[in-house]
Amino acid sequence: MNNKKPSSNLLVALSQEFMYAAKTGEDTKLFEEKMSGLDIEKLKTGLVNDDEKKAFWINTYNAFTQVLLKKNPDAYKDRKNFFTANQIVIGGKDFSLDDIEHGILRRGKVKWSLGYFGKLFPAKQEKALRVKKLDYRLHFALNCGAKSCPPIAFYNPEDIDKQLDVATAAYLNGEAVYNEKENTLGLPAIMGWFRRDFGGKRKMLQLVKQKGIVPEKANPKIFFNKYDWELALNNYIK
Repeated sequence: MNNKKPSSNLLVALSQEFMYAAKTGEDTKLFEEKMSGLDIEKLKTGLVNDDEKKAFWINTYNAFTQVLLKKNPDAYKDRKNFFTANQIVIGGKDFSLDDIEHGILRRGKVKWSLGYFGKLFPAKQEKALRVKKLDYRLHFALNCGAKSCPPIAFYNPEDIDKQLDVATAAYLNGEAVYNEKENTLGLPAIMGWFRRDFGGKRKMLQLVKQKGIVPEKANPKIFFNKYDWELALNNYIK
């Protein structure tokens, strides 16, 4: 799962190196400068498929989140501004963490629409960088700095499908709570926030049954657990 082997794609390899520097406490200024100095057109064409795009942008999101919050933990007190502020420069263009998560990885979904609505007028840059298909498993890979976030792994396009499956199973096994006696199923808050990404409650139930958390014939009442926003940095897959 925690696969540190460098990707053959140089852009993804850069995101991995940046993530590793953020983890080990190295000075990340050089990697931030490299990210800023990328050719935005090469970024659009150099990530040729969704596996490469997902690996690059998940690593990049997680690295910048760690770096920004280690520099200024107080920024987390105003989370709305922290996620929406254009405080990241990639390819000479300004980005927010929300741009990466909701614009690129979620294909322009409106943040608080439960996943049902997309932006009416997305920027051309965002459209050019987007994945072709939204993968709900990204929610088990992105770490926003909160205690309830999934742990961070080093994603590699060559292995990302398996990595995301493992991340999904691990997070659900740790967070989903099935009560057979009361016939209830508590699911992670992120699944409620972005329920359309998961295909709605019916598909969510199918997913946890596939992971062996709920018996196949059970039909529990679903609710969503409370999210713990306490700041918790350095949460990496061991």
